[in-house]
Amino acid sequence: MKVIETDRLILRWLSTDDASFILKLLNDPSWLRFIGDKGVRTLENARNYILTGPMDMYDRLGFGLYLTEIKEGKIPVGICGLIKRDSLEDVDIGFAFLSRFQSKGYAYEAASATMAYGIDLGLNRIVAITTKDNYDSIRLLEKIGMKFGRNVLLPPDTEELKLFTSDF
Repeated sequence: MKVIETDRLILRWLSTDDASFILKLLNDPSWLRFIGDKGVRTLENARNYILTGPMDMYDRLGFGLYLTEIKEGKIPVGICGLIKRDSLEDVDIGFAFLSRFQSKGYAYEAASATMAYGIDLGLNRIVAITTKDNYDSIRLLEKIGMKFGRNVLLPPDTEELKLFTSDF
């Protein structure tokens, strides 16, 4: 199901048919460095990740992470969307793109549209988390209007993360 459309991109619900892309994304060097190893090594692991993560969140909350694809050719390049984590009070925006599609403006385009979508959903505040050394994500969060709030620790992780906020 298509959720958001921009000039160059379509953001749509993930389905188990996207397992091969998710397998590739979750094992991309930038995902492993900045988000972490989710242990997704097979297509079955990827299907399960989609079912128990994004698809479960669509069912429960009506939103989640969306496959982000280039309109022309329907080329999947990443994921972007809204997430409700038990460890955070507010909904947060998340995004990740395959390394070869980074620095082309896709993340900015998708994240900007996702923030607008969050406002349309009636969210009064959206947050974001990132590792302290993920300078590209930090720049992007600032570019879409978010401000650094504080450092947080989200169990079971042991690494402090930067929390960014955006109040509407």
